[in-house]
Amino acid sequence: MKILVLGATGNTGREVIDIGLERGHELTAYVRSPQKLRRADARLGVEPGDALDASRLAAALAGKDAVISTLGLPARQALRPSSFMAEAAATTVAAMKQAGVSRLAILSAAVLFPQKGAFYAFFRWFLRHHAHDLAAMEAIVTATDLDWTIARPPRLVHAEGGSLRIAVGALPERSFTIPFRAVARFLVECVESNAHAHQVVGLAG
Repeated sequence: MKILVLGATGNTGREVIDIGLERGHELTAYVRSPQKLRRADARLGVEPGDALDASRLAAALAGKDAVISTLGLPARQALRPSSFMAEAAATTVAAMKQAGVSRLAILSAAVLFPQKGAFYAFFRWFLRHHAHDLAAMEAIVTATDLDWTIARPPRLVHAEGGSLRIAVGALPERSFTIPFRAVARFLVECVESNAHAHQVVGLAG
């Protein structure tokens, strides 16, 4: 497959690149800072561009089969009001429609699930600004006729192993952390098999 990756210089994005290349896909990393992506491979192209530039993104999408978006905000920015995630989603949708690409797997967060208990209540309050932005992002994506999949993992961590539990429309029980690589594998497998189209999927390690 020919896959364009957004957020390729982040922790999950780097894992998407590694897994995609391991599986023989042709990848294009669409990134604002190409110098941060140090992986060299004949099947990896790097396209410099802004995630909010629809025309440039559409040009980069020419001939691609799918988009995997692992865009996110730095931790400090996620604690302040922002509309970046929603704006980036709107740009991605517009560019995909212009380029005729329909498959999208996009990273969100488990904070949007209405889990009960003090632990989840605290994080909903702590991440309330980011959650608001993510909810707007998801609303934009789900309103389209694209073949989208939204992945909602709990806190992402660097960890060995890649165990993965999934639940459609819910968060698996005892979901507190998950390795970046496990989430990346899920996103790649979704576009490979067109699994979980038009579904919001909760993930857990």
